[in-house]
Amino acid sequence: MGPFLNPPHRFDPLAAARTADAPDFDLLLTGPVFLDIIFTGLEAMPAPGEELWSEGMGSCPGGAANQAVAASRLGLQTTLAAAFGDDVYGEFNQGILERQEYVDLSLSRRFPGWHSPVSVSLSTSQDRSFVTHGHPAPLSASELIGDPPRCRAAVTSLGPDLEPWALAARDKGAKLFGDVGWDPTGQWSADTLRNLEKFHAFTPNDTEAIRYTRTEDPWAALYALADRVPVAVVTLGGRGAIAIDSLTGEEDWAPALPVKAYDATGAGDCFGAAFLLGTLAGWRLPDRLAFANLCAALSIQQFGGSLAAPGWGDIADWWERMNTSGQSVRGQWLRRYAFLEQLLPDVPPQAVRRAAATVARHSDAGGVHEPARPSGTMDG
Repeated sequence: MGPFLNPPHRFDPLAAARTADAPDFDLLLTGPVFLDIIFTGLEAMPAPGEELWSEGMGSCPGGAANQAVAASRLGLQTTLAAAFGDDVYGEFNQGILERQEYVDLSLSRRFPGWHSPVSVSLSTSQDRSFVTHGHPAPLSASELIGDPPRCRAAVTSLGPDLEPWALAARDKGAKLFGDVGWDPTGQWSADTLRNLEKFHAFTPNDTEAIRYTRTEDPWAALYALADRVPVAVVTLGGRGAIAIDSLTGEEDWAPALPVKAYDATGAGDCFGAAFLLGTLAGWRLPDRLAFANLCAALSIQQFGGSLAAPGWGDIADWWERMNTSGQSVRGQWLRRYAFLEQLLPDVPPQAVRRAAATVARHSDAGGVHEPARPSGTMDG
């Protein structure tokens, strides 16, 4: 068994796989954890010298915490290796992650005198802007982790050189899931893809995929990536996602759910966590993609960054509304998400839901607010 059990009322979709010789964790993550301060409801960005009042604001862990929270809320036993300052920001982030979100921080450390990174998000109905401050972490991820625990999966960035911790985790049986960031140099070096054969899955967005593969469209990029990695996924924003699983021979396009986005912070992390869960659970590729799209859609309908990540309670609430809704798309979504019928009967009524925050508006499709849970510091 792993070093901790799921807390009460948390649905565990991998319960059947938790045997005596199971890995210590389902997922290993690393990366900087920011204190995210989010101002919402601005009509426009402030002009130089102008003071604007926002409709709401919230504070929550950000950065690597986005995917850690998203994965934990979906039932994955998640460990995060990160540096935390000994300031009030670091203490707040650690408290939320450990005591509220049940993310294991045994591989993390607090560093006296080190300033926790901070990011401020200004959100209008059309766009977001950021102001960020931080310093390099005192230790690298490999220095923090050392000899990694046995995990089912680990997430790391793709690059010409993989960090020692990621290679060690792979050697112990972890499936590596990778993404890649924007290249500010504009070079989009093909050498970045050199280590793709060491990954199980790669999930760039369409711009990144096209640039790195030197192709003309997302489908061509997807096929180029599928020649180099077992599971290739290209996200298309509002058009959904496309993927090829070369291990099963499956290929699919899953459209995005037609919802109004209020805050896209962390949506990609929710997509990645949900797709990873479906992979570990052995779901078909179409179901993995559809589930990832659903979790991303639920997250963007509520302000709050990491705390907007959906839990199984939110997914059960959405499914119930689809079964009772008079919307014209009801039948389509019931057919597309029929695989949930086998899972949701085991979800307890008190299952985890997104954090309450007065910055939230229309937290789900149809504008229905769901039962909420504590959220740290969220004000409206």
